[in-house]
Amino acid sequence: MTTTAVATPVDHTGTPQIECEGLVRIYKRKGVEVVALQGLDLHVDRGDLVAIVGASGSGKSTLLNILSGLDTPSAGRAVVAGHNLLTMGRRERRQYRLRTCGFVWQRATDNLVPYLTGLENVALPQRLAGTGRAERDSRAAELLEQLGIADCADRRPADLSGGEQQRLAIAVGLANGPEVLFCDEPTGELDTSESHEVYGALQQANEQHGTTVVVVTHDPTVAGEVRRTVAIRDGRTSSETLRRDGAEAGHVVSEEFAVLDRAGRLQLPADFVTALGLQRRVRVELVEDHIQIWPEENR
Repeated sequence: MTTTAVATPVDHTGTPQIECEGLVRIYKRKGVEVVALQGLDLHVDRGDLVAIVGASGSGKSTLLNILSGLDTPSAGRAVVAGHNLLTMGRRERRQYRLRTCGFVWQRATDNLVPYLTGLENVALPQRLAGTGRAERDSRAAELLEQLGIADCADRRPADLSGGEQQRLAIAVGLANGPEVLFCDEPTGELDTSESHEVYGALQQANEQHGTTVVVVTHDPTVAGEVRRTVAIRDGRTSSETLRRDGAEAGHVVSEEFAVLDRAGRLQLPADFVTALGLQRRVRVELVEDHIQIWPEENR
């Protein structure tokens, strides 16, 4: 258990925004089936700020692609803001990606058109959605102001710092007022100071617009920037870290929990397994209000 100074989290409704149950994704590569997601469960409340953390190959990128409408699950249930991602048709999927969810890629330049100014970049997705010019220019200027990059309105991406580019990318992702903003390694190419600025911008979007924000990253230190961190291992959610108000003003307490799925399966933390040398079978015993687990040969 650790303590860290952070801003007080905003209240949100507790209404489910993202619901995944038994999510499976199987790919075929050179005739071999690769199971990227193995019955993953995930629930995110409306207005939450969540990080999904995992090592390379854990399934986090596959999950992000499914949630953002770029990929389709093989089995299970996945619903985002009332949209069933397994049954969406082409037209609904286009509207979903244009209006319901925003996206921020790891490389800010992948979100931005290099020959357009900052204002024009934020106005572009609104134009694609059919928004009138006066309204989209006003919305773009408002977002740039809120994210602290109003001076970037007339500058092109190449003239901006890495942090400014990523904050501009966030503004582009928020342009059409999405219910959910998905971010893929948004600070992967930034230094510590710029990373803090970007997470501040995401927190601002979450608080001021009520946007549900989901960040996917391999960096476990992101837990200090969000209210909830979900760890993925071997295609399933393995643990969650929740941050709540502590006894002292301006501080929160972080607590890590293992995740129990609907079938009663539990992934033990990898360092616990290593420390006790747990293999294949373990002894389990119910003792009043808790469960004891120890190696098979120890009794």
